[in-house]
Amino acid sequence: MNPQGERWTSDHVLALASDAPSREAGSRLATPGSWPETGTRDGAVWGLCKGGAGGSTPYRTVVDTAGPDFKCSCPSRKFPCKHALGLLLMWASEEAAVTDGAPPAWVEEWLTARRQREKKTSGGAKAPSGPPGSSPSCGPEAARRRAALRARRIADGAAELEQRLEDLLRSGLASADRAGSGTWEETAARMVDAQAPGLAARVRELGSTVASGPDWPSRLLAECALIHLLGQAFLRIDRLPPALASTVRTRVGLTTDAADVLTGPDTTTVRDRWLVLAQRDAEEGVLTSHRVWLRGERTGRMALHLSFSGPDRALDVSLPRGLLLDADLAYYPGARPLRVVLGARHADPVPATSPPPGGGTDAALAAYGDALRDDPWLDTWPVVLTDVVPIPGQGGAPWQLADADGESALPVDPRCAERSGLWRLTAISGGEPVTVFGECGHRGFMPLTVWDPDPVAL
Repeated sequence: MNPQGERWTSDHVLALASDAPSREAGSRLATPGSWPETGTRDGAVWGLCKGGAGGSTPYRTVVDTAGPDFKCSCPSRKFPCKHALGLLLMWASEEAAVTDGAPPAWVEEWLTARRQREKKTSGGAKAPSGPPGSSPSCGPEAARRRAALRARRIADGAAELEQRLEDLLRSGLASADRAGSGTWEETAARMVDAQAPGLAARVRELGSTVASGPDWPSRLLAECALIHLLGQAFLRIDRLPPALASTVRTRVGLTTDAADVLTGPDTTTVRDRWLVLAQRDAEEGVLTSHRVWLRGERTGRMALHLSFSGPDRALDVSLPRGLLLDADLAYYPGARPLRVVLGARHADPVPATSPPPGGGTDAALAAYGDALRDDPWLDTWPVVLTDVVPIPGQGGAPWQLADADGESALPVDPRCAERSGLWRLTAISGGEPVTVFGECGHRGFMPLTVWDPDPVAL
């Protein structure tokens, strides 16, 4: 519950998870049958979850949503743990499952201890007042203090990670494969403890790069450089321009609530007729991430709408490709804004009558490079290619999308090599130029939609 007393959305809860397995495990626990006792009051949500030693002792889980901050009696090193995620998902989606009630003694003890620590941290300042019966730990000032505390934790984690990178470089990258995967997992766990899931994910990427094929030390060095850049940026975040600072916060794992994006003072809302370029779903255990790419007809701006579905909510399929949607989109803050929240709709969607305008392969590379200049941690950038011809790879060579004039070409992302969509693209093209939408990045181009003349998924 935020200071205004509203329950979160499931997307807000899932954004707190440190990784996909945590989201999956939390979703499985978001059922009343797993929680014999739950309750909420004044910004606190608590419950007893079946489990514990031999299954007879329930885990005690409590969340202070004003921070947020979490406490669970389980032995997990993840922060928040699956029990906290499951409890919050149930609280967010099923109001009848977590109702208002007086907190038990173990919840009160934890909240009281937190309030005492806050007073010490703030130099004995009086907690902000609120309505009768409200918790001193719930309010704008308390939320700011908790945000500052989390920022300090992340800064400590970033400093620790910097030291580990120095140790790695001092011992030599070529020796990294002798450390074993346990070292990387332990470092990632330390970043989770520091409440920096974004740093934890990048550490796991380091672990998967080691001994991953030819020239892996060079790729490992590049990943180390990006992590070093991110860590240093966060440690000096007060010196960064506001837009870049927002990007750095997002990259380390600090999330912005969708409601705040729509109503915040720095919100950038754009009204346009948005063409739905593509949809793509990715299975993450019992959850599904749903991505929808859009392009403004008047502005030419790209946008990405990201949502999650799971046991507690259905997949949103209201934006099929090929439709034009007259609507307001609010962009999440950042140096190169892309992700959006859907705002007011001004008319019913209508089918588009023609493919979107685009450019050649050189323009696609320039667009990715331009975006990368603002956000050096970007893996890909959405682009529309016009008048390109798919060329199947021969003898192990990668597929390519070549300009019709034969002057330039883009390699297809190797992760697409086994997808039947490439052959569908070739069949639709028949050797003739086509319009293709996809993501251009350092691995190559990943095609998602081709027009024939209507949009076809790849």
